[in-house]
Amino acid sequence: MITEKLFYEDQYMRDFDAEVISCLPRPDGSFGIILDRTAFYPEGGGQPGDRGMIGSSVVSDTIEECGEIVHVCDSPAQQGSKVCCSIDWDRRFDLMQQHTGEHIISGMICRELHCDNVGFHLGEDTVTIDYNAPADLERILAIEEAANRYIMEDHRAEIFWPNRDELEKLSYRSKKELDGDVRIVSFPGADICACCGTHLSSSAQAGPVKVLSVKRFHEGIRIELLCGKRALDHLMTCWRENSAVGRELSAPFDSTHSALLRFIDQTDRLKVRIAELEEENFSLTADRYAGAGDVCIIKEPMDTDSLRRLCEAVYSVCGGTCAVFSGTGENYRYALMAADDRLQDICRDINSSLSGKGGGRNGLAQGSVNADESSIRDHFHKQ
Repeated sequence: MITEKLFYEDQYMRDFDAEVISCLPRPDGSFGIILDRTAFYPEGGGQPGDRGMIGSSVVSDTIEECGEIVHVCDSPAQQGSKVCCSIDWDRRFDLMQQHTGEHIISGMICRELHCDNVGFHLGEDTVTIDYNAPADLERILAIEEAANRYIMEDHRAEIFWPNRDELEKLSYRSKKELDGDVRIVSFPGADICACCGTHLSSSAQAGPVKVLSVKRFHEGIRIELLCGKRALDHLMTCWRENSAVGRELSAPFDSTHSALLRFIDQTDRLKVRIAELEEENFSLTADRYAGAGDVCIIKEPMDTDSLRRLCEAVYSVCGGTCAVFSGTGENYRYALMAADDRLQDICRDINSSLSGKGGGRNGLAQGSVNADESSIRDHFHKQ
């Protein structure tokens, strides 16, 4: 018995009654339920299968196997029983928004670039689409703007099953050769495509489309896309983040980039000045250890580069080995400079005595220890 496909009769059907034709256990412990009629769309054409409920059974996926629509459920249903079924409508509507938006922008991209859509994946987070022609981000964004204008004009979808003579006269998109009856989904002026998925009845219901990225993919491009509520949620997130940045930079929402560039410039100049002051400080510190022989210095936290430069400055004048530790509590990083024939032994002793790790060569070793200041000083006092 062939299951009646209610999702083609009414793509907005959320609830329906059906009879259980069969229910078989699956290798993963789930159950495959086949109904005499279903509004659950099975995975296909890049669109995931529907989820929902069949009676008290949770439908985690809907797939097509050997020509049968199989509802993958967490518990069985009695063969021959009548069941009330409901689709996870929020998820289905989201998938329909993504699929409809993809049709509109893909039709426009293929027409503009004279290319084919060679890949499509409708994921839980984003939609990815592959095309076999190159294009840069600006060109795709111009098409995105045209697609959003088309969507707001609220064009009606046309879905039909042409006979073979009618089909031969149509110019339509398709990612593969098709046998049997062909279902055509058209958004006049934007796209006409062979497709088995579910779609919205009008373009406006798809909501805005937003391209997130355009990347090279083989000889063409791959775009990442959001449609409908996903796009609105993304735009709201961007607005919140940009507003927060604006508050921190004391800049209006439409000037955060220029304010950030000024902040980066100020930060870069401060970094240069800090480096100059560090060099002066390191030089004065080194003067205090001139000719002192072996030296151990413990300082407040500093970055790895500053730690190394202080060690180099002191080592150049002390006449012995130099170890500089930087940190607080029981977490310190170190830089060690010594003659090549002594470096490895000293580094090994530090790591062994102070629960450290690290190493080096050519006169310089760097690492970290899990020890407090007193333990570090005791270790070097005993040497």
